[in-house]
Amino acid sequence: MSYDILILNYMSMLSVPLTPELEDKINRLIEDGVAPNKAELARKAIEFFAEEQAIQDVLRAQNEPNLKGNFRDLLKKF
Repeated sequence: MSYDILILNYMSMLSVPLTPELEDKINRLIEDGVAPNKAELARKAIEFFAEEQAIQDVLRAQNEPNLKGNFRDLLKKF
């Protein structure tokens, strides 16, 4: 099975309009070796963003009030 057929069978495609500034940034990142092409750069960027969101979720959860203890004492805190 060729690579093109593999892509068509197992991957979805996304078309995104880009400003000239974003396209310049993409081209610079590719030239810098961050990724070999635009598609791989987009995949890496999405993975990076998802990881950052997960980290932010954990940090937010650490700041949530601790609800252990006596219910009446907890109500007094609120």
